[in-house]
Amino acid sequence: METNRNFFITIALSVVILGLWQVFYMGPKIEAERQQAQVEATRQAAQNKTAAQSATTAGAPANNLPASTAAAPGSNIPGQTPDATQAGNLTRATVLAQTSRVQIDTPSLSGSISLTGARLDDLQLKQYHETVDNNSPTIQLLSPSEMADGQFVEIGFTGNETSGAVPGPTTVWTVDGNNKLSPSTPVTLSFTNEKGLTFKRTFSVDDDYMFTVKDAVTNGTSAPVSLASYGRVTRFYKPLHASTYVLHEGPIGVIAGKLVEYKFAAIEKEKEVSPDKTDTGGWIGITDKYWAAALVPAQTKPFKARMSYFDNGRPQYQSDYLSDPTTIEPGQSTTIENLVFAGAKEVGKINGYMNNLHIPLFKNLIDWGWFYFITEPMFYLIDWLYKAIGNFGVAILVVTVLLKALFFPLANKSYASMARMKMVQPKMAEIREKYAEDKVKQQQAMMELYKTEKINPIAGCWPIVIQIPVFFALYKVLYVTIEMRHAPFFGWIQDLAAPDPTSVFNLFGLIPWTVPAFLMIGVWPLIMGVTMFLQMRMNPTPPDPTQAMIFNWMPLIFTFMLSSFPAGLVIYWAWNNFLSITQQGIIMKRQGAKIELWDNLAGLFKKKPKPAE
Repeated sequence: METNRNFFITIALSVVILGLWQVFYMGPKIEAERQQAQVEATRQAAQNKTAAQSATTAGAPANNLPASTAAAPGSNIPGQTPDATQAGNLTRATVLAQTSRVQIDTPSLSGSISLTGARLDDLQLKQYHETVDNNSPTIQLLSPSEMADGQFVEIGFTGNETSGAVPGPTTVWTVDGNNKLSPSTPVTLSFTNEKGLTFKRTFSVDDDYMFTVKDAVTNGTSAPVSLASYGRVTRFYKPLHASTYVLHEGPIGVIAGKLVEYKFAAIEKEKEVSPDKTDTGGWIGITDKYWAAALVPAQTKPFKARMSYFDNGRPQYQSDYLSDPTTIEPGQSTTIENLVFAGAKEVGKINGYMNNLHIPLFKNLIDWGWFYFITEPMFYLIDWLYKAIGNFGVAILVVTVLLKALFFPLANKSYASMARMKMVQPKMAEIREKYAEDKVKQQQAMMELYKTEKINPIAGCWPIVIQIPVFFALYKVLYVTIEMRHAPFFGWIQDLAAPDPTSVFNLFGLIPWTVPAFLMIGVWPLIMGVTMFLQMRMNPTPPDPTQAMIFNWMPLIFTFMLSSFPAGLVIYWAWNNFLSITQQGIIMKRQGAKIELWDNLAGLFKKKPKPAE
């Protein structure tokens, strides 16, 4: 039967798509476990890892760095940070106390800047916690290089014999005046080398996540001095379970007008990636799923960017840039300005920085994916509804209704065609019987019947085909946008971006048993499975045994498959199924077609006749 063939095509397509997502996108760990495991592993490693030492002679020339901070081949940018060890385990407080520091306190950030290297290496995100519990620790974005979870941002200079020592990783700066950085109180550091070259660095920060670093360099020598500035984001770890295809985590930047991305595993293989030419405009950094640290050099001065991996006893990932040299005449000064983004990848703020500060393609710090033209509008619609309603879960339900209304003409046409297909089943049976020995004439007669009755034989596939890109877009929004992180719905769903935490196998928490991840079949996956079962029972059971088996088992298979998906996605799917059942029932009744749901449900409880002997 044509309806059976269309049904089989629809089911096969759904299985293929969801199967690919399960293998390539979801991974073996649910997102909540991934985040918690990463936090615990980092904390444990920080306690057990022997600390790295990077103390060397302050003010050593950057183009002749000692072995501990030697520049990478072909570059004057500091490269591999040493893995020297010292006895004992160091706590974070102990490491921070080893250097003098300037405190940071803003509405969004807290932490400090090390006066050794003027390095931004201690930063916490006040508004974000490790778990849904607001009493849990805040997110630690940047940490000193001595820590196992070390990550820092550093800006310095390269010079020559004429310039003398210039600011680098080991330069000890002096605080001029105020020693606490806030949005209303910038901090100025100073350093004067042995030849009379003076550097004054002013840090300022906004209420969110953008630092402005201005270097005023005065040439107090008797000869012209040529200097080039560098900046680097350096990191000593990667996510415990780095994502594969669903989003990008690792070195990222806009170089020569193009987005460049290398996952941690990819840069480990390449070792170093750098364009052949310098260019103006762009940025470079390292991104996680929800957080990022990025450097934005002066957009009017050419620079060369690079992404690197070092492994000399300690893995190290680095994104850096080196600007073209600037010549400063005796008695003259010049100012070089850099921007440093370090914080949460909030959509509105990222876009605001891109537009207001004219940072090219900065919105790509958020991985909207290949189908950004669907994903971005989907996010903006959900976010707008959330701000009006106050609940992301309800916003998802409303978006589903709006999408149903948008695609109503097509869905209405599809369901109407399916209803007419049911009504002409007797005529189709007559054609098959009449032309049983002549398949060509049978097909011609079928096509003529479709034309006469205005039936589209593949109409039944359209509702699923339409749902797939919407499903993908919503999945991407739930997975990559920080706005969905820890967003509650109602009841037990406290994080729409994480799977339903309940399980039928421990009676939803009544039995004190830790259920394995693959058996975490929660309430919402069960609701989704039931609604899918009811939707499929709206159609006649296929006579073919294979199709009938798929018909019966598909809801159960989908229940298991979707149980590890974000709860928000499962809620969407269940709600969409309910709306589809309602819509299909109304259209079939209007067309005069029989609704098979009640007969199919009743048939489940009827005693099956024994096969004839």
